Amino acid sequence: MFDSIIHFMSKDLAIDLGTANTLVYIKGKGIIANEPSVVAVHRDSRGAKKVIAVGSEAKNMLGKTPGNIDAIRPLRDGVIADFEITEALLKYFIQKATGKRSRARPRIVISVPSGITPVEKRAVKESAESGGAKEVYLIEQPMAAAIGVGLPVTEPSGNMIVDIGGGTTEVAVISLAGIVYCNSVRAAGDKIDLAIIQYIKRKYNVLIGERTAEMIKINLGSAYPDPDEDQVTMEIKGRDLVGGTPKTLEVSSAEIRQAISDPVKAIVEAVRIALERTPPELAGDIVDRGIVISGGCAMLKNIDVLIGETTRLPVCIADNPTTAVCEGAGKALDEVRLLKEIASYV
Repeated sequence: MFDSIIHFMSKDLAIDLGTANTLVYIKGKGIIANEPSVVAVHRDSRGAKKVIAVGSEAKNMLGKTPGNIDAIRPLRDGVIADFEITEALLKYFIQKATGKRSRARPRIVISVPSGITPVEKRAVKESAESGGAKEVYLIEQPMAAAIGVGLPVTEPSGNMIVDIGGGTTEVAVISLAGIVYCNSVRAAGDKIDLAIIQYIKRKYNVLIGERTAEMIKINLGSAYPDPDEDQVTMEIKGRDLVGGTPKTLEVSSAEIRQAISDPVKAIVEAVRIALERTPPELAGDIVDRGIVISGGCAMLKNIDVLIGETTRLPVCIADNPTTAVCEGAGKALDEVRLLKEIASYV
């Protein structure tokens, strides 16, 4: 009786457990949290770990911590790299949504990359249960993104979604509430940041951090030439590898486009391969409906133009690219029948 009352009072949640950011959706309220997937950990002299900050507060520590504090991103390339820290991350977001003193154990839908293994799925499920979840459903990110952008996923027609996140790019063809074909590649926001770091290091002998690379990507990054944008420049700061002193330099949009060309080509190639392997009837639907792009890196300038030029298909960026996966998982919460149809079990 008491358990049923607690369950009735609990807030069902949807969590987009992303490599770069974690978003939390509460049924009836919408998205209530959108913070970086970063955890700051203090290590004592015996090696014991204690979580001291999570989310935005922890991200501000990236690259600035003393030797006994580590700012960790527990998810890399779309998979769990540190089980214990991921558990702490999930616990933080669950408590933020339900309240620290709440005894409610919510039902939770968590989006996961389509390419992860059953072992990795089990790790996510167990992390959520340890964090306070009563029931855990896993939904694949491209399916959640398709629902979130409003594609008719339950109809017998082909819908193509390209979800470009922090760790992975998921290209999926969806029909009748199922993924007909999915191509998951580890070329996305993180690889673009890394390409910028390596380019600056190689060309200017200057080392920059992850946060600086991300700022360059946001302000100067582009996937396709644009005469009006190519002359835009930005002043950046890093450490001179020759003299060892801080150094300031100026980079342009044109050279950053060149720097990130390899990961961008890998994303476009993933789309091309998915189209090649799509059944003919569904391919015909995609010609009519086009391709929808979601995810944080959908904001990379002209990525839709490049994919459109390569595929000769209509391409559009979702109205809600950064929140589509979380909103889709949230919509699945409201439709139990659909949720049970599309959820992954481990």
